[in-house]
Amino acid sequence: MSAIPSLPASPRLLGADDLTPWARFEALANDDAWSATLLGSALSDDTLEVWGVFEAAELRAVAVVAYLPFDAELQSISVHPAARRRGLAAALLAWLLARTARRGAERMLLEVRASNQAAQRLYHKLGFAEDGRRRGYYRCDDGGSEEAVLMSRGLAAGASAE
Repeated sequence: MSAIPSLPASPRLLGADDLTPWARFEALANDDAWSATLLGSALSDDTLEVWGVFEAAELRAVAVVAYLPFDAELQSISVHPAARRRGLAAALLAWLLARTARRGAERMLLEVRASNQAAQRLYHKLGFAEDGRRRGYYRCDDGGSEEAVLMSRGLAAGASAE
């Protein structure tokens, strides 16, 4: 297994003042971008943490984590197109795994589009296993749907950040 790159800067918890830059980032980073309303809701939801990684004052990666009883759920992780293919998603996810373990989560859950093979390779590299599939979970632009691959990974209590 290859080493996980380090983060260019410590992740920062995003707040209401970050809504505009996050909305700009989201539109560039995701084909299925969250609306400004959804982003604002995420920033004000006490059960969620929204973490951003900045380089030269520019938002380069964002992850949204929900805390459930016993588990954490990765709701979204994305990297700015100009910062892709440098290991930023792997580094941020490794950092999140350690953080959620320190917060007492026993497992990290996620779902990913069945067609997103690159993301699935990343998740497997970081120790996630497929738990099942959910048919018709994601909507497609052509009116169809795509299944979600459900994945999880156990977390060791007291893990440290990468």
